[in-house]
Amino acid sequence: MKNIKSLPELFTLILATVACYLFIETQINLSSLGSIGYLSSIDLIVLSFLLSVLIAVIAVIAGVGGGVIFTPILLAFTSIDTLIIRSTGLVVAMFSGLVSTGPLMRKGLADVKLVFLGALPIIVGGMLGSLSAIYLAKHLGETSDAIVRLLLGLLLIFIAVMFIFSGKNMEYPAARPKDSLAMRLKLRHSYWEDSLKSTISYKAIHIKMAVFLFLVVGFTGGFFGLGGGWAVVPVLNLVMSIPLKVSTASSGVLLALGNAAAIWPYINAGALIGVVAAPWMLGQVVGGIIGAHILASVKASIVRNILITMLLASSLKLIGRGLETLIGIEIPII
Repeated sequence: MKNIKSLPELFTLILATVACYLFIETQINLSSLGSIGYLSSIDLIVLSFLLSVLIAVIAVIAGVGGGVIFTPILLAFTSIDTLIIRSTGLVVAMFSGLVSTGPLMRKGLADVKLVFLGALPIIVGGMLGSLSAIYLAKHLGETSDAIVRLLLGLLLIFIAVMFIFSGKNMEYPAARPKDSLAMRLKLRHSYWEDSLKSTISYKAIHIKMAVFLFLVVGFTGGFFGLGGGWAVVPVLNLVMSIPLKVSTASSGVLLALGNAAAIWPYINAGALIGVVAAPWMLGQVVGGIIGAHILASVKASIVRNILITMLLASSLKLIGRGLETLIGIEIPII
């Protein structure tokens, strides 16, 4: 009863999900929906939901977007059309970011000026990435899929190495030399820090570099369907010298805007299928709430190591599948 009272929205979502599944099982003729092997279409929907919940829990605890886990795994270990995977990955990343940063945004920690600064380059980059992905798919076919898998495999290795060797995020960055452009744009703010019982003031720096990086993050997110959860927080925190909590809260809004824009070219191309995306979307909401609830009682370092292992394993599989298609030689990678 204690858990139900503390998380009423979670149990409401779970009950609604179970009710929908029971309705489908009892009221719909499953034989008319088709199947894959021993699994019916409904079983695949339920399995997608459960996997999405697991991915969301890992993503919240590890501090990354769900798209960073979803897209590489499905591209590496399934033969589903790559455009469908990438478009669904953007939906997963969008909801994962919003749910995981929701508590911080409700406290007013999202900096509107930073969101406005980063929104345009992330939106433009996301749209360019999506349009490039669709153009390559139309003109290169299977070769495009191979190139995407190969490049994504290399990108995953970079992300994993960044997680392993990069310095930890700075919770309260030290004061640095002033940035003239930031001063003109008045990119400074303050917020109340409960843990310190004091007000934290900060000023943004390296604005031009950050805008360029936001453009690159948006492009890679739209092209690969990853979202940008793995990169937006480091850009805000390490490059612009924004406190970690403000960076995390602002990144959720930025990712929602960027991914929402990047999805549209996929929708116009018919690559976003509602029946496929819906269970993954709902799973991100449920898993995000669960992950946020257990975050304090789980060692984030353990989950982070699991995430790094998953990224490296997926990268090897992606590089192997990409090379197999491009050079026509079977590579014995599990």
